[in-house]
Amino acid sequence: MSEIRLSKNRLYLDNAATSFPKPPEVLQAMIHYAEHIGASAGRGGYAEARASAEVLRICRQRLCTLFNGENPDHFIFTLNCSDALNMVIHGWLKPGDHAICTAMDHNSILRPLNDLVRWRMITQTRIPADPATGWVDPQDIRKAIRPRTRLIAMAHAGNVAGTVQRIAQIGSIARRAEVAFLVDAAQTAGHLPIDVQAQSIDFLACPGHKGLLGPLGTGCLYIRPGLEKHLRTSRQGGTGSVSERDTQPDFMPDRWEPGSHNAIGLAGLSEGIAWILQRGVANIAAHERALGTTFLEGLAGVDELRFFGPRNMADRVGVWSVRIEGRGPLALADQLEKEFGILTRAGLHCAPLAHRTMGTDQPSDMAVPTDVGTTRLSFGPFNTLPESQFAAAALAAIASRKTSPVSALHVR
Repeated sequence: MSEIRLSKNRLYLDNAATSFPKPPEVLQAMIHYAEHIGASAGRGGYAEARASAEVLRICRQRLCTLFNGENPDHFIFTLNCSDALNMVIHGWLKPGDHAICTAMDHNSILRPLNDLVRWRMITQTRIPADPATGWVDPQDIRKAIRPRTRLIAMAHAGNVAGTVQRIAQIGSIARRAEVAFLVDAAQTAGHLPIDVQAQSIDFLACPGHKGLLGPLGTGCLYIRPGLEKHLRTSRQGGTGSVSERDTQPDFMPDRWEPGSHNAIGLAGLSEGIAWILQRGVANIAAHERALGTTFLEGLAGVDELRFFGPRNMADRVGVWSVRIEGRGPLALADQLEKEFGILTRAGLHCAPLAHRTMGTDQPSDMAVPTDVGTTRLSFGPFNTLPESQFAAAALAAIASRKTSPVSALHVR
């Protein structure tokens, strides 16, 4: 992968929260938009407004190519992945419906479903996961389907253990049962190949700012053609189209995109996707598997350290949750930053059921009972093998109570 650096003596390993750095083309596209376009798509017939609309069209086309969608206009721009998930959960489910999710899901799925349960609109079933691997058995999902089941919502890969779920098999189960399948691709879009048609995905929710390498404040939702007729909108407003009507347009994508777009952000997102398409998702995935293999090799024999999820890189993404007995996750993250310049995220990662499944909702340092969860390191396409080696060496040094694995971050 290309070599792009953060700042001196700082190693960013929090790509599961948001990717950093971005390809240079992302910033260049946003600057170009700010300096030379500036207009809002659909709000004028002049050249700059048409140029803004073209930015959006190209971004949709690139998303459609990346995910093998049936129609670019069925990729809806959202604020982020949580926004996209909420659009489906609140727009698809009706009173009396039953929904299925899993114990490895993020609060972006758990909380909207819980809200509907709280208001006694729906019922839900949460499928347990294997504590060691984080896998959800597709047959458990099949067995949970009821006559009133209308939605299966789940994360493609966990943001805690990095486990990649068998979504093609689950999508096939959902399609045969005529149940809509919503996939949260927060940790896989841009990291792993996704084919919405081959994997029987009805709704695909993605953040723009993680693996797709765009800026914060961007995201998308894919709606399989035909399903938009049964998905309620939760927001209405100006679209620049059919302005003579005081009702929301009934055609795609305008029906789902009231108000002016974050066009400057989408200009950046479009170039992030172009960067991925040029290099190939399979090549990016292979690079991140190599990072994970190097990380595992560096931690071999470090008995004081425990990490979670599959050991086989084919079954996971580059998201690693670790614990060192007697040292709380927050304390470990603080030590990694202060001693080694490694930036990580500690805590429960907005996935309380995943931590409960793995037993990490309890403190590892009994002296600090509020310091729960894990310390999470997450790799991206611009991380290098020496950086992966350095991160493993830092953890091994802390686990064995050493002070420093190397003299400085010169490995980069």
